[in-house]
Amino acid sequence: MERPRRSSQIAASLGLYRVSDPGERLAGVLPQAAWRLDPNPRTGPDEVRIRVDRLNLDAASYRQLSEANGGDGDAIREAVREIIASRGKMHNPVTGSGGMLTGIVEEAGPDSPLGLKRGDRVATLVSLTLTPLAIHDDLVRWDGLSGQIPCDGHAILFGRSIAAVLPSDLPVPLALSVMDVCGAPALTRRVVAGQLLRTPAKTSPAPADLHDGPIVAILGAAGKSGSLSAAAARQAGARWIIGVVPNEAEASLLHQANELAAGLPSHQPGGLYDSLPAHPGDDLTVGGPSHQAGATTPSPALLVDEVVIADAREPVLLAEAVAKAGGPADVTVVCVDVAGCEGGAILSTAQGGTVIFFSMGTSFSAAALGAEGVAADVTMLVGNGYVPGHAEYALDLIRTNPAGRALFDRRAHPPQSPRPAQPPQSTSADLPQSAASHPDQPDEWDIHLAMGRWMGHSSGFEGER
Repeated sequence: MERPRRSSQIAASLGLYRVSDPGERLAGVLPQAAWRLDPNPRTGPDEVRIRVDRLNLDAASYRQLSEANGGDGDAIREAVREIIASRGKMHNPVTGSGGMLTGIVEEAGPDSPLGLKRGDRVATLVSLTLTPLAIHDDLVRWDGLSGQIPCDGHAILFGRSIAAVLPSDLPVPLALSVMDVCGAPALTRRVVAGQLLRTPAKTSPAPADLHDGPIVAILGAAGKSGSLSAAAARQAGARWIIGVVPNEAEASLLHQANELAAGLPSHQPGGLYDSLPAHPGDDLTVGGPSHQAGATTPSPALLVDEVVIADAREPVLLAEAVAKAGGPADVTVVCVDVAGCEGGAILSTAQGGTVIFFSMGTSFSAAALGAEGVAADVTMLVGNGYVPGHAEYALDLIRTNPAGRALFDRRAHPPQSPRPAQPPQSTSADLPQSAASHPDQPDEWDIHLAMGRWMGHSSGFEGER
């Protein structure tokens, strides 16, 4: 590995010299678009090397790999191993997506602007599709049956990469789950706050509040990015939030979250109250009038004001359902990992409104042509996963929002879901240094089990890197 002679400071900070193909490198192809990257462990002055202990595949990529290999764990594992070996990064050639990773900082170059130091336990906040990566253990500890991959390897971060030190006050799986989608709530907050400066549609049946805040629809509101986006929209001043989910099970999660937020006991056995960890000093009773699901008065305590069960791939039916629930929306946030939701999102949005797409399943040609075809004057934004301060903001949301926290915990620990038999215990010598050096953290199987549930695809609603 050597830097090209015409390398500039910008090129170096972007990792252009890690592009393996000479033709691509000379053409200035960025690492994300390059076919293969050079994962040589030797670091440049502004690079950071991470000892990787876990890969977190994005939902769209894992779904495609699982379907292509008939759900066979061994075949899925081999497919992932082959992608990383051939491309020097985890970049699914079908979905174009990758995921994120966690590990321990092994070396930080003297010119690195990331503020990381040796020994920091970090999560990367940039896609695996542009992160040089090498695996040392052939993924032998992964069964291929979830998108969470325990592994031993190394990765390289550039000067323009993003990573965050994992917080000490939250369980590691929870922090990773939040960080994986932290761009969604941050951008939602920005857009909703911007809509406060506009005049919202006056034809909506949504009840008027003390201020004319925007109406927000969240497609996939019971998922990770969806629930955090709902909390962010509320905090930013949304007047009315419509949560769209695909089935009764997901609707039940949102209703229970609302009951928790309003200080009401859950009426369902094993409700969200049961899954919320007890924290000294927590007061789960929210002031103000009690709210039952389906009430017509918005409350700042609730995660969503109306829950709608609809298939986001059926444009007219979705738009009609959103309209009956208080729409059309001034802001529609799409947090789904299935294709074909563009038309429904556009039709559910008021003229002059904004649609934010946080899904790897989005076809932007379908969105642009579809909006033109129905004469929709809407602004469409690509959620790129980065907003300054996004990780800190998302973690603060989960710390301060009991309903959102309980929803995440319920996904981690569904009721009446017995823990599988534990695999044979590994000694510290069998684990990567990062795992062996943190005995106070959850064991490998605990993290694998919890993250597999947090990242489950039961709803089909999620947006990933």
